[in-house]
Amino acid sequence: MLKRLLTILLITVSIGCGPAQNSERETKTTGKDGNMALVIKSDAFEHGEMLPKKYTCDDVDMSPDLKWASIPEGTNSWAIICDDPDAPAGTWVHWVIYKIPAELTSLPANIPNEEEVMDGIRQGKNDFGKYGYGGPCPPPGDPHRYFFKLYALDTMPDWETGLIKAELLEKMEGHIIAEAELMGKYGR
Repeated sequence: MLKRLLTILLITVSIGCGPAQNSERETKTTGKDGNMALVIKSDAFEHGEMLPKKYTCDDVDMSPDLKWASIPEGTNSWAIICDDPDAPAGTWVHWVIYKIPAELTSLPANIPNEEEVMDGIRQGKNDFGKYGYGGPCPPPGDPHRYFFKLYALDTMPDWETGLIKAELLEKMEGHIIAEAELMGKYGR
């Protein structure tokens, strides 16, 4: 019995110590059918690494570039939410952007903080009360985690600008085909 437990433990440890699956600046999510369905990445930072200062309130405060691949069949549009679950008052929303056409597979850095950008892409309000991206601005202490969540939707919505995260999540209900996330950290 002890020999069997040691064998199981050795197998578990060796699997956990294997090469990293996501050595590139991306994270993958499994789709409903169990296959790799969606990948999101950025040239600005690697998954789990620190966000460069220029993407925060301590500098230019511009949105990072985002790219995605492995598009699920039936995708008609994209939505992105960026939030910080480590904020002292609860999850803080940094970006809500939607009605991104399915044929787009990336967003450039520095999307303007306007209600509508790039010929029809709509932005909601973040928890700073503004349209568009509001970068990390945590209090001093341990770094916070910032999740860029990409949603593949089976609809091209005509939802109004200015939606907050809760409203967007409600409207997306039943329309999400797949999702992926990319996480960066920032602290002061």
